[in-house]
Amino acid sequence: MATTGNTNLYQINTGILPKDACIVIVKTAWNAGIIDELEKGCRRIFEQYGFTQIETVEVPGAVEIPFAIKARWYAVSLPRPAAFIALGCVIRGDTPHFDYVCSTVTDGVLQLNMELPVPTIFGVLTVNTTEQAEERIGGKHGHKGEEAAITAIKMVQLNQSFQNHPPKP
Repeated sequence: MATTGNTNLYQINTGILPKDACIVIVKTAWNAGIIDELEKGCRRIFEQYGFTQIETVEVPGAVEIPFAIKARWYAVSLPRPAAFIALGCVIRGDTPHFDYVCSTVTDGVLQLNMELPVPTIFGVLTVNTTEQAEERIGGKHGHKGEEAAITAIKMVQLNQSFQNHPPKP
């Protein structure tokens, strides 16, 4: 179970933020009320830290998120993103569909993190009820959109540090 109050997550080294980095949010159309709040949380954090190149791509459902991220990465006429954020909300129903969707999107994001040279942040809620989703957009479990944005900033910083300081032979 996720806990609240992870103070280390919210500490960002603001001295070396790559504020010109392009960050792409890929969000689903399903459960739009929840997803819109997740995106607002992301954008709040990016605005707070001065990031201005934030792009949003909307896909029909969670299964389509990995495809859109990969397609966006290879869209050569657009600026290359420094990170992607996958936003979705899958709510358990009466059939095994929930399990298949959650597994597919999780595996897809993992594969992207292994293949692309930039991070893909997993901001997909996988919950049993709408109430549980609402608890994760500013309720007792924090705001998962804000957490996804903070994670993206930290991963962009980490990736940049590897580029600036290659390993010694």
